[in-house]
Amino acid sequence: MKQSRRSITDLILHLHPQTVPRETLRVTLSWGLGGMAAVLVGLLFLTGILLLLVYQSSPTNAYASILTLTREVPFGLWIRNIHHWSANLLVIVAVLHLLRVVLTGAFGPGRRLNWMIGLLLLFLLLASNFTGYLLPWDQLAYWAVTICTSMLGYIPLCGPWLQELFRGGAEIGPGTLANFFVLHAAFIPGGLFILLLWHFWLVRKAGGLVQVEREEPVPVERVPTVPDLVVREAAFGLVLVALVLILAVVWNAPLLDQANPGMSPNPAKAPWYFMGFQELLLHLHPVFAVFVWPLLGAAALLCVPFWRESALPGGVWFGSERGRTLAVWTIVAGTFATLAMILLDNLLLHASNVAALDTLVTRGLLPTGLLAGLLAGLYLWLTRKQHYSRAETVMAGILLAMVVLVVCTIIGVWFRGAEMHLAWPWGQGGG
Repeated sequence: MKQSRRSITDLILHLHPQTVPRETLRVTLSWGLGGMAAVLVGLLFLTGILLLLVYQSSPTNAYASILTLTREVPFGLWIRNIHHWSANLLVIVAVLHLLRVVLTGAFGPGRRLNWMIGLLLLFLLLASNFTGYLLPWDQLAYWAVTICTSMLGYIPLCGPWLQELFRGGAEIGPGTLANFFVLHAAFIPGGLFILLLWHFWLVRKAGGLVQVEREEPVPVERVPTVPDLVVREAAFGLVLVALVLILAVVWNAPLLDQANPGMSPNPAKAPWYFMGFQELLLHLHPVFAVFVWPLLGAAALLCVPFWRESALPGGVWFGSERGRTLAVWTIVAGTFATLAMILLDNLLLHASNVAALDTLVTRGLLPTGLLAGLLAGLYLWLTRKQHYSRAETVMAGILLAMVVLVVCTIIGVWFRGAEMHLAWPWGQGGG
């Protein structure tokens, strides 16, 4: 027994140093979000292996195998629910983890590579959710994937080729299901496993969680990883597992009728984590909604660590009290501005000739240019007139982009009814 405990301790110390600064044990520093993401990935691996024992990846058998799993296999429905909720919670936890890194200045020098690996991990887990979405082969999955793969067609030059590559042909069919199954069950999990280990190792190499930067050197009090850190990680992990198990008991993963290519639901919506982009499609030219804006956003996130003094002081939420105030105002103003623009555009579409408005200039170049000018003006005003630091302004910019995406997602998921018109959730008749 003593030898077994020693082996477990050695395994833990491969991911953690023998001691950690006591300051980094504060719950409010990280809220355990990175560890939560790792726990959810573990649940997905475990339940995914169990699901593979029953699932059959062909259009003729996929839906029937899900019915067999949920109706005849003991605990089959529960296992599928655990997999479903773990995947959805993982998206939320990963985004919150990204925000925590931004708001505590944990992407500066020495952590830039890990920031980029984290962004790649976020991309992979979104890809994992998306590829797994089609596997039940029901109406919800079929038409959601149809919507998302149709978006690929708007990418300049290579769009049609990418669309046919992911679909495995001109239309959603057996080739699509085969492609998505292989990506979901083999390639993406392998990539996640490798990158997660690299991600955690780089955190250890950087000295653990980011710490408060002090002007004068202060002796750092260190405590043993086992049990001080491990007990906290275990507590967070067990609470999260309990939450997932409860959700899996209370709410079942959705499953509609078998996929029918000839009967489209109204409205046909993308998965919730892509609904923000589908909402943008209603307001922007498709090339800008699907390609230009996401590309600019991804490029900005990748490059921001290399912009000198763009990271907040390490270990201090929002950098300062002024930074906290700026963050609150950014969230409030961003929310109301996004809602106002959506409602204004909706009124404009009803009052004008839609065909005349929907051009590359009026729906693409013009709003993009106006947005770029607005952001540049806000940056200059905040840094020169209000005397905010560059790091605080960068934080506000990232928060603003996140607020816009969240508001668009909420509108798309709950406030878009038939024909994607605005409607109250309780007035949609389940459509």
